[in-house]
Amino acid sequence: MLQFRFSTVPKELFKVTLKRPLPCPRQKTWLPTLRCFSGTASVHTRAACAPLKLFHAAANRPALRAAPSAAPFRSYCVKTEGAVELDEQLKKDGVSSEAVGDKRRNPGILPSLEDLLFYTVAEGQEKIPAHKFLTALKATGLRTGDPRLKECMETLKETLKKTSDGVTLDRQQFKKCVQSNIVLLTQAFRKKFVIPDFQSFTSHIDELYENAKKLTGGQVADYIPQLAKFSPDLWAVSLCTVDGQRHTVGDTKVPFCLQSCVKPLKYAVAVHNHSTEYVHSFIGKEPSGLRFNKLFLNEDDKPHNPMVNAGAIVCTSLIKQGASNAEKFDYVVNFLKRMAGNEYVGFSNATFQSERESGDRNFAIGYYLKEKKCFPEGTDMTSVLDFYFQLCSIEVTSESASVMAATLANGGICPITGERVLSPEAVRNTLSLMHSCGMYDFSGQFAFHVGLPAKSGVAGGILLVVPNVMGIMCWSPPLDKLGNSVRGIQFCTDLVELFNFHNYDNLRHFAKKHDPRREGGDQRQHSYGPMDYESLQQELALKAPLWKKVSPTESHQDSSTTVVYRMDNVGKRN
Repeated sequence: MLQFRFSTVPKELFKVTLKRPLPCPRQKTWLPTLRCFSGTASVHTRAACAPLKLFHAAANRPALRAAPSAAPFRSYCVKTEGAVELDEQLKKDGVSSEAVGDKRRNPGILPSLEDLLFYTVAEGQEKIPAHKFLTALKATGLRTGDPRLKECMETLKETLKKTSDGVTLDRQQFKKCVQSNIVLLTQAFRKKFVIPDFQSFTSHIDELYENAKKLTGGQVADYIPQLAKFSPDLWAVSLCTVDGQRHTVGDTKVPFCLQSCVKPLKYAVAVHNHSTEYVHSFIGKEPSGLRFNKLFLNEDDKPHNPMVNAGAIVCTSLIKQGASNAEKFDYVVNFLKRMAGNEYVGFSNATFQSERESGDRNFAIGYYLKEKKCFPEGTDMTSVLDFYFQLCSIEVTSESASVMAATLANGGICPITGERVLSPEAVRNTLSLMHSCGMYDFSGQFAFHVGLPAKSGVAGGILLVVPNVMGIMCWSPPLDKLGNSVRGIQFCTDLVELFNFHNYDNLRHFAKKHDPRREGGDQRQHSYGPMDYESLQQELALKAPLWKKVSPTESHQDSSTTVVYRMDNVGKRN
């Protein structure tokens, strides 16, 4: 049984329970067994998972039912034998009567969310080491550098400077640190994110990464001289969920150019700024069935789609028409930075120069498009090609690109900032074209086997989107004969073989795969999005905290009997 123990009962919680007597069912109750993770995991992972058990038990335990009777039996919390007098304990803790229930939004119903979070992390101690809280936080998938937690982390840093040891926090200090972000933290520790068992999920991701790392086939692209300088041993995978949970493995800090991975992003910008009808009055929507750099148009003398070079060049001409290339470039880079949650987006001038010097095929495509009057009236074709080469030379890391992909997965809202960057229309159309045309001549096979929107680039990147779940960036320079990353294709294929991420994996009567969106394989979890404090308090108020007097044997202690506070029924959605 998952229980929370401390030597004495806080006075304020004791008073709350006396004010609101609790039903005491005569029947036996049960508590489900918690599985924090499966597969191989480090000792640090197991240690980090332990503080989460209290909230997890609260979210999964069925509601207790009182025995039917006209006058249901009620019991009251009383002080256990051997417990220290409450008044003496309050004086010892330095808690004044005026401080009881401060910041509690619903006094008399439940302790505040801040209190519940403290008891979860503290595990019976009167103080919490800061590193213990941060380790438990990382186990949920959140990072200390998450922009949403900026105020919390700054307050924590300042508070630790004022503590006697610079390491631990008491309850009041902890509450002060977390109160600005308590709703997000409560959702994280109660496993309300889209991937509840994040440690288990990432252990599988690490295994898939290692499997793909063993591959040695493929060739690094050399038709752009600057790309040929990358080591074939580089391999990185980063993911970001729609709730901002992050995981990275491999060479995730190495910058690389987006190349063709920028095509769906600038298409999304064009649709966002104009409209679907306007953009597709210049570009088609069909797969070409030809090489991405072919001089070929459809029967209406339009490029087949925005994911081939001809379509991407025309799409480039639609962005900020009439502005200078410098203004256009700054505009798109700022757009991509917002999609990446202000993480790294750079520019490789060496790659830009290399592209322009070796871009004969793209110049040929440009002149062909000009001949067929594919550009908006008044377009300077050579200026458009320069801008096209610049956008291909934009640098990212696998970490920042995974946030861009997650913004697409999240309907155009960046998960780590909450900012709406793209319209829903732009996102839907972008994902549709990525699904049908994003993987060069392998698009049909990828749609068949993987069944997810993706876009590859000759630098070795694969931008993968799992709608409503996460975005992933795989990067490894060696390419197969169709221009896709060898390791990236293997990783995406293995991912969908293990998890039910394929668009049609969830059909009725279909063979079951692992669903990381289910907690313990029992109940489907959803990304609930932002919730306010009052909503969470109302949800928690539906369930009453239980107090139980346990024996030394049950509490695994040899000392005298202690009082156990359990959040058994807190936060379960009906």
